Amino acid sequence: MRAAVFGEEASGEALQAAAAARQTLPEDQAADQQTGDGSAEPAERHQEANTAPVNRDLSDFIEAAGLLEYDPAAISRIYAGHPQRLIRRLWQTLVPIGLYLLGVGIDWLTRRLSDPTHARARAKEAADLVASLGPAFIKAGQALSTRPDIIPPLLLEELAQLQDQLPGFDSALAMACIEEDLGAPIHTIYADLEREPISAASLGQVHRGVLLNGEKVAVKVQRPGLREQITLDLYIVRNIAAWLNRNIGLIRSDLVALIDELGKRVFEEMDYCNEASNAETFAALHAHNPRIAVPRIHRHATARRVLTMEWIDGVKLTNLEAVRELGIDPDDMVSVGVNCSLQQLLEHGFFHADPHPGNLLALADGRLAYLDFGMMSTVSRESRTGLIQAVVHLVNRNFNKLSGDFVSLGFLAEDVNLEPIVPAFEQVFGQALEMGVSRMDFKAVTDDLSGVMYRFPFRVPPYYALIIRSLVTLEGIALSVDPNFKILGAAYPYFARRLMEDPDPQLRNSLREMLFDGEIFRWQRLDNLISSAASGSQLDLDGLLDQVLDFLFSPNAGLLRQQLVDAAVNQMDALGWQTALAVSRRLPAPLLPPGLRSQQPDTSAVLSLEPMARLVAILRQLPGFEPQLLLKRIPRLLQESELRRMGADLAKGLAERSMVRLLRDVLVGAGSSQQPA
Repeated sequence: MRAAVFGEEASGEALQAAAAARQTLPEDQAADQQTGDGSAEPAERHQEANTAPVNRDLSDFIEAAGLLEYDPAAISRIYAGHPQRLIRRLWQTLVPIGLYLLGVGIDWLTRRLSDPTHARARAKEAADLVASLGPAFIKAGQALSTRPDIIPPLLLEELAQLQDQLPGFDSALAMACIEEDLGAPIHTIYADLEREPISAASLGQVHRGVLLNGEKVAVKVQRPGLREQITLDLYIVRNIAAWLNRNIGLIRSDLVALIDELGKRVFEEMDYCNEASNAETFAALHAHNPRIAVPRIHRHATARRVLTMEWIDGVKLTNLEAVRELGIDPDDMVSVGVNCSLQQLLEHGFFHADPHPGNLLALADGRLAYLDFGMMSTVSRESRTGLIQAVVHLVNRNFNKLSGDFVSLGFLAEDVNLEPIVPAFEQVFGQALEMGVSRMDFKAVTDDLSGVMYRFPFRVPPYYALIIRSLVTLEGIALSVDPNFKILGAAYPYFARRLMEDPDPQLRNSLREMLFDGEIFRWQRLDNLISSAASGSQLDLDGLLDQVLDFLFSPNAGLLRQQLVDAAVNQMDALGWQTALAVSRRLPAPLLPPGLRSQQPDTSAVLSLEPMARLVAILRQLPGFEPQLLLKRIPRLLQESELRRMGADLAKGLAERSMVRLLRDVLVGAGSSQQPA
């Protein structure tokens, strides 16, 4: 069983280096040392850490300057006084970037970029170049990979493959950093701490250890000098972005703002105390869900550059054989992950922005463990509601309102002309909707939408970019389990349940939009919505029924109530008329009024009240539905003023129909048994 910790994907280079350093272990045993099964002995003890020489200074130029939060103005002032650091890094970065751009320019002039194969090769070369320039450039490339309004689709695909894996750094430095940040010798905090890392990434590396109380832990240690390197590269990238914004007219988005947003997030990610708080917040939000596991943070062994967290034994969801060996259905784990992600996005507004395979583990007890909380994001209540409203307009094919949703969500400026965008949306979504929302290919749709965003003046909000990255990554994991998986199909039951249960007034209006086509109530849409909501694993049936009743007696449902009254009047009038005809057959002919002498009763007439019958039929399909659930709501129904008004309208309608029957069909005789108008 493989243990993944903090989502730090094990770098091949790092693990090879660790194996070489240990020397006493064969390569396969070194791999076993990552498994977390306790089979391998610790490579080194903390006593060795105390005696190991530190070959490099732990000091950081930026930390020494007192810069702990991202501040572009302060960064500019710092490097204005130390131009030698800037010049050295500029030479390391701008020369390879310049050579690449020169090659692309020549290809453009010679029209070689028109060849799809050559264009893709250049795009891959760009991604490889970004990866070679270090952590800040990698993070910038990853951020740009979610910005279809800036990056052409071909390059977008290549940047999406960027990995931030790097070889591990000197173990002696890691041990020294732990002691420096925690302010105590290692042996006073850990009973045992392995010197060699089990995994490494761009920001730090992870060591396995044991606390004094015997609890297994994972210890993440930040790379020495990381803040200085990140800050200098962000400064360079920001100035490049400013130059591009000033001189390249084709770039509509504010690249400087994008880099500033990235810088803020990276600085937050470099503060492990912030990551610890994120993990604790995430755990608290999902404490009610018995299928979700979050490693416990050990605050006494956590500082800005050191994070100590509960050791988690599990297997990646993409390792299907290992998941099945645990006695767990991989499809079930994917379902748990999808529902949890939707809860994060639409309910809590606090979501994990980096759910790659190393950050989602299946545990032996059937839980899904989330790891690595360095990259989190928030979605406001207004944006969450706006996203649901956009889905309603998408399902209803109302592309005019959908384009308006993109304005309210911050994708488009209020003064943008939407006329050419509406047909573009129709082209992107129209064909996909023919197959139904549940069968839409999310990746294909987002790729097509990326083309639209690149052609028109879209500005992708940071939260949306992270949402797309999160969902695309999640879908990729799910596709490795089920090649036919559709994330929108999996998400729609949760969306339907939220739309039916949420009391938010804006969502109530969205529900009305979903159910009405103009002034016509669409029963099939209600059937589909309730059926979809019922297919979710966390359906609150009592709450759903209350929401159905709330909607029925709300101002938005006035037309529906009138339809129910009209249906009841029609059906009760028909039944009464057929009953009168049946009774009249028993009277002597001379006593029959003129209108009844030629009438024949229709024995097929029954009191069906079709709209109400359809509503009850829909509710009866719900799992766990019992008539008692409706019966216990009768006292509430009797207190509804709208119900009394419906009763009065019913009585009025029946009185009018009875008078028409009496004058036209009984006393006069119209020669027809049809219902009166």
